[in-house]
Amino acid sequence: MPDAPLDPQQAMERLGRLAEEGERAVLEAATPAELEELRVRYLGRKAELTQILRSIPALPEEWRAQLGKGGNEARRALEALLEERSAALEASALERRLRDEAVDVTLPGEPLDAGHLHLLTTTRRELEDIFAGLGYRVLEGPEVEFDYYNFTALNHPAGHPARMLQDTFYFSSELLLRTHTSPMQVRAMEQQEPPIFIVVPGKVYRRDSDATHTPMFHQIEGLAVDEGITLADLQGTLLEFARAFFGGEREVRLRPHYFPFTEPSVEFDVSCFACGGSGRLRDRSRDPLCKGTGWIEGGGAGMVDPNVFEFVRDRGYDPDRVQGFAFGLGIDRLAMLKHGVPDLRILFENDLRFLGQF
Repeated sequence: MPDAPLDPQQAMERLGRLAEEGERAVLEAATPAELEELRVRYLGRKAELTQILRSIPALPEEWRAQLGKGGNEARRALEALLEERSAALEASALERRLRDEAVDVTLPGEPLDAGHLHLLTTTRRELEDIFAGLGYRVLEGPEVEFDYYNFTALNHPAGHPARMLQDTFYFSSELLLRTHTSPMQVRAMEQQEPPIFIVVPGKVYRRDSDATHTPMFHQIEGLAVDEGITLADLQGTLLEFARAFFGGEREVRLRPHYFPFTEPSVEFDVSCFACGGSGRLRDRSRDPLCKGTGWIEGGGAGMVDPNVFEFVRDRGYDPDRVQGFAFGLGIDRLAMLKHGVPDLRILFENDLRFLGQF
């Protein structure tokens, strides 16, 4: 308000207009924030009504009582109206919240995002289905294994490099984390006379970590024992696996190798599914998947060494009467090859951006 003397008649008229404007504005307010703004505008320290009341002592005596009474009545009316309107808005908000948040217990709950199976799980199940279709039983074994089953009964002599501390996780001299799922082959032969056809998928552990190795990974190993089994049966089995997993045009080849529990031992390769076995892509560039050879390493295999059968001879595994073959596949590596995963470690990082692609 200006410092000029207040005109009593104009002040009375202004009080009436302020009361009407304030009442209308308060009734139209829709939120607590708007009400607070109106409280400051009409009742705050710098409000026009407050300034008029502060100017009363400067008025002629005959106007003071009349203007003071009118100003105080206007103030009290606005304060009461603000309080009522605030209570009404709170009640309305509560009613709306109760209505919006009401739970109808007769309705079904909201469905949860269940996610999907991990790529390694789907790959493992696919492999199990393939070999089950070939007549193999799927078995599982302990991850904490005895040295006897993990090494000794699989023809690993004392001092074999695989037994060394830098390669194997030991709990004691007799107890360790299995380095392959092959121990279950011996356990299964102890419990069942030939013929036997099994595959054993599961986790295995080795002291190794880089782009193509992790300390924990997954394998599936197979064993077939019966009379008259030959290396040709092994090659045929691996061919059926390769065509079922990588596509019907695949071929396999066997290369001489060495494993303690097979003799003869081989590594088998699968013809490259990216270049069709040519070693060259469509633009004639060298295929990086097979490194231009046309072949991709598949895993290790071979005919069961007669020394292994000696540990279960009393269960009917006479090496002069039965023969068998064994093979091992890396589930993680097969998943990488089939789906183009560049780094094995990605499979274990739980990155939803990666997992959501499968």
